[in-house]
Amino acid sequence: MQSSARSVISAAGPGADLLTDVDYRLAETHEEKEEIYNLRYRAYLREGAVKESADGRVTDRYDDLPNSWTFGVYLQGELCSSVRISLLTAEWRESTSTDVFPDVLLPRLDRGEVMIDPTRFVADPDKARRVPELPYLTLRIAYMACEQFKADLGLAIVRAEHQAFYRRVFLHATIAEPRLVPGLTKPFGLMAADFPSFRKRVFERYPVMRSTAFERRMLFGRRGERQVAQRRMLVADAAHA
Repeated sequence: MQSSARSVISAAGPGADLLTDVDYRLAETHEEKEEIYNLRYRAYLREGAVKESADGRVTDRYDDLPNSWTFGVYLQGELCSSVRISLLTAEWRESTSTDVFPDVLLPRLDRGEVMIDPTRFVADPDKARRVPELPYLTLRIAYMACEQFKADLGLAIVRAEHQAFYRRVFLHATIAEPRLVPGLTKPFGLMAADFPSFRKRVFERYPVMRSTAFERRMLFGRRGERQVAQRRMLVADAAHA
């Protein structure tokens, strides 16, 4: 399933001029998933975040959980970046962030907070240099997820050298110091933003992050899998919370 960003009206800000060329695709087929796993490996290897491996792919058990969606971002038909979105609730607690930072996040889930956990954010090393707007276009998916599921908190696992960008652009604050993430060689800190309070400021500053209800439904629906019923329940529960 894919969604074109053409449905966004009157967009502006970084990446806005590329919206008509962008497709966000949920990875559903074996080929789509493998292309993203290979992209992760290339991006992480370039940063020195993983060691060389013969299979040239990065995946983990979170990719197949019913509360996770893995997306590819395509420009003119070519895969340029990817991000995995995990929905966290009192009932659905598994994600990279909850496993690495359980002492920080689980008490908040116990209180009934809803969180969006975007992880495995990677960009093609060559295309990222040619398209500096890729971070905005990719992380726009996280904003759509926060909107779709009425999130209380938007999370981000971020390396120390990238945290200033998240503070400046996405108004995130550091809530836990860096820890090692399984499978990676460099530590990542945990950042977060209170979505209900900061959404208006971000959308005013970066209208490109806005989306329509139709676009969000297209992205977070899933066909052809046994998990579709579970996902529909998640969407319905979040919409009526």
